[in-house]
Amino acid sequence: MKRKITIFIVLVGLVWAFLHINNNWLQTTEYTIESERIPSSFDGMKIVQLSDLHDATFGDKQIKLVDKVKNLNPDFIFITGDLIDSNRYKLQNSLDLVEQLTDFAEVFYVTGNHEVAVNEVDEITEALESLGVFVLKNEAVTIEQNGEILLIAGIEDPLMKVTDETEVAVANSIDIAMEGMPKNAFTLLLSHRPEVFDVYVEKEMDVTFSGHAHGGQVRIPGLGGVIAPGQGWFPTYTSGKHEQGNTTMFVSRGLGNSIIPFRILNRPEIIAVTLKSMK
Repeated sequence: MKRKITIFIVLVGLVWAFLHINNNWLQTTEYTIESERIPSSFDGMKIVQLSDLHDATFGDKQIKLVDKVKNLNPDFIFITGDLIDSNRYKLQNSLDLVEQLTDFAEVFYVTGNHEVAVNEVDEITEALESLGVFVLKNEAVTIEQNGEILLIAGIEDPLMKVTDETEVAVANSIDIAMEGMPKNAFTLLLSHRPEVFDVYVEKEMDVTFSGHAHGGQVRIPGLGGVIAPGQGWFPTYTSGKHEQGNTTMFVSRGLGNSIIPFRILNRPEIIAVTLKSMK
């Protein structure tokens, strides 16, 4: 009997350690984008993407996550939605993170479906703006260096337009964001939803940063993610770099959890993208 109890305790300990590592051990994935369309003034610019925090906590006041991001020395930080979770809304937990990020980089943010679902979009965006975050509400900003420009655009989650299909809402939001912007400028788009990749291709976005899929929640080696909202079982866009035509999309596996409480073989992810000009 004593031996069985010992074995049970060991097994419980192993399961706990496995889940702890899968849900708390931050992973950084680095990419490089090479293009003749990238102005030479932006060669070497680094972007860090964070997505789907869902009120998760990484150390006291998010210090583990902050340190990881800071050590990457980013020029810009993109937060691509679901900073909070509608099932356990704790805005201050997210603000603890963002307040520290704005100390060392410019931060850009777009809403995810959970910000819309909690019905506190104004409270969230006003709090972020008060910390110096660029909240992109179907709009684009021009970044200029040495007389050259690139665009950072961001769209609201399509739940903001409940009368439209997701694809239509995303396409319309991109059109609004890009209205009046230079037509040939290299464009970085923040958009929560990866399942509408075809829309980003159609709208000729150079690089899109998305999240939402949580890496498929459970990842099977060789197969990828198991399930994702908006894509169902064995979805296509849960992680990594996707290319079609002149458009590249990065899909973050995200940081936290929502309805499903655990990530399996799917560590929380920070994405870092470096731009390389081929001019």
